[in-house]
Amino acid sequence: MTTGHHLDNRTFHVITFGCQMNKHDSERIVGMLESYGARQVQSVEESEIVIFMTCCVRAAAETRLKGHVASLKNIPLPEGSTLDQRIIAIGGCIGQNEAGALIDELPHVSAVFGTFNLSSVPELLAQALETHSPAVEVLEAADEFPTCLPSHREVPWSAWLPISIGCNNFCTYCIVPYVRGREKSRTLEDITAEAQTLVDQGVKEITLLGQNVNSYGRDLYGEPRFADLLKAVSDTGIERLRFATSHPKDLTDEVIAAFRDLPNVMPALHLPVQSGSNRILDKMNRRYTREHYLGIVNKLREACPNIALSTDIIVGFPGETEQDFQDTYDLIDEIGYHQVFTFIYSPREGTPAAELTQDTPREVIQERFDRLVNLVQAKAYDANQVDVGARIPVLIEGVSKRDSSILAGKSPKNQTVHAPIPEGTDLDELLGTIVEVEVDEAKTWYLKGHII
Repeated sequence: MTTGHHLDNRTFHVITFGCQMNKHDSERIVGMLESYGARQVQSVEESEIVIFMTCCVRAAAETRLKGHVASLKNIPLPEGSTLDQRIIAIGGCIGQNEAGALIDELPHVSAVFGTFNLSSVPELLAQALETHSPAVEVLEAADEFPTCLPSHREVPWSAWLPISIGCNNFCTYCIVPYVRGREKSRTLEDITAEAQTLVDQGVKEITLLGQNVNSYGRDLYGEPRFADLLKAVSDTGIERLRFATSHPKDLTDEVIAAFRDLPNVMPALHLPVQSGSNRILDKMNRRYTREHYLGIVNKLREACPNIALSTDIIVGFPGETEQDFQDTYDLIDEIGYHQVFTFIYSPREGTPAAELTQDTPREVIQERFDRLVNLVQAKAYDANQVDVGARIPVLIEGVSKRDSSILAGKSPKNQTVHAPIPEGTDLDELLGTIVEVEVDEAKTWYLKGHII
């Protein structure tokens, strides 16, 4: 079987759910398929092949995936296609977790692959095309990092740069260690070399990726070396350097100091707290306390007074009392995050928390969730008011979804910034450039201003 022959000139579309690592994996898939002559298209309707990169952290994502897959049965193939039916592939964490069971539940799915075998995707698709039968491959571990595979970045000015895969933390609610495996770090030299290549290609912003970047290198060097890695990548001359995600228990003073000492490390940090209750944090196996987390926030603000913090919160973890929720509410109120991703607890089969009894009525959990969302929005609005009247550098990424005459970009604090396209200016000349914007107004989720 010649993989390239079966994929040549076939149209494909990738739909990505979940985390930044999934987005990076999707870029690898696009790069591989294009190297075999397949053509990426922008909609399902234009595609002969649809690939879902999935997330199984929450049950809602799995339900949404199955709804998407079912809807494809009613969408005709593009005009001129020689296929009898559309090829549907499911990869990522749901592929890893459910494997062949997906074929039993969704018989019109053509291929399933896991998190460890991205390199097999072209062959699996070609096999499905040739044999007209499902192709399934889900490995238990990876022999190499997906960084060795071709990639097609979504935009030329920004890049994901994985520094590790897997997770060793085993939070009781989380399926990730079971579908992404144990933590495995790339060498510092390998990462730095790739960062330098990206800089040489004109990339302006790099985001270092790992399930827990703060423990980077522990498996290779006997101790975390993330602070060393930040310095090494910073020295490549990249204009903007970000990273995700950080586990509070491993955030060191040396990494905190990077926000003060390295000017290209952007003043924004996603630091998931999950709960403000020590009792619930212990049940979650988070291995830090509310007091420890608040101490980290104080250190961060001492090192970088204008840092923008974001976090994740789970409402309704089994056994959560009104006092536990109030502890969380008070923490959000005290810290004043720029952004909070709020979730109602979703049990995932195979995790320890799934065995716990949920004794809180759904309507009580929903009421708490709604109360928290209202607070989150009020605090985010307040946090953005600080920037009214300021002049900030904005990386232009495109235009507003609501108005194509309005530019959209990101501030150093990762805020969305809108500004009118200056009269007589070509949008293409601004994409991927950093311009100075004076902020005229601050909303809850974005800033409005004008280019200086």
